[in-house]
Amino acid sequence: MLKRERHAYILQQLNIHNKVLSSDLSEELKVSEDTIRRDLQQLDEERKLNKVHGGALSKSFQVSISGAVYSLPEKKMIASKAVQLIQDGMFIILGGGTTVRELVKALPERLSATFITPAIPTALALLAHPTAEVIFIGNKLSKTTQMATDPEVLERLKNIHADYCFLGTNSIDAEAGITDLEWETIEIKKAIMKSSRKTVSLAISEKLGTKQHIKLCDIRETDILITELSPDHQMLKPYREKRITVL
Repeated sequence: MLKRERHAYILQQLNIHNKVLSSDLSEELKVSEDTIRRDLQQLDEERKLNKVHGGALSKSFQVSISGAVYSLPEKKMIASKAVQLIQDGMFIILGGGTTVRELVKALPERLSATFITPAIPTALALLAHPTAEVIFIGNKLSKTTQMATDPEVLERLKNIHADYCFLGTNSIDAEAGITDLEWETIEIKKAIMKSSRKTVSLAISEKLGTKQHIKLCDIRETDILITELSPDHQMLKPYREKRITVL
């Protein structure tokens, strides 16, 4: 594979999953980790990603809420479906990520609901809504996920009984379940799910059938899966067969 092809693949994976590991890229591209490190170094110097120990982070994931969004039309479609689940008087827990922020932007102006989140960008986006009540929980922030991940978040979530939680996904597979790369993020998401009557997973179709190293939950532990695809799309058949609602 040519270098420009490797670079294109690396940037595509970053756009989809926000973070990549050098070891995974080495295996997927069948080149040495030294080659991957040089690739990441060059892309970092070109300001196309942020190189970190053991891998890289997406530039778009760390920009402000006004920054560029990968697959924006697809995420807007997901948001338009998700917002139909939210009604006046509900308590909603929101995770982080660009798809969740598109959901916030799609909220009806006159909606009166309470939104709880440990994610700074999500909280800032909610502040622009004229009638929503916004509760931010947590102290210590993760620089990579822009989410509070301290023990206080876990403790406060124990006292919350929300109607729905809406969570962006890193990777989702009908057999492997929902997986991620960030251990602290996984623990927060597990607590959010426990504090909610129903869990809604938001995922662009490029994430379907992908896997990461750390498991969040089995696919049946999520109640609703929302993608930009039609619910009867062939790609969603394995998820429908698990008897979860697909929108």
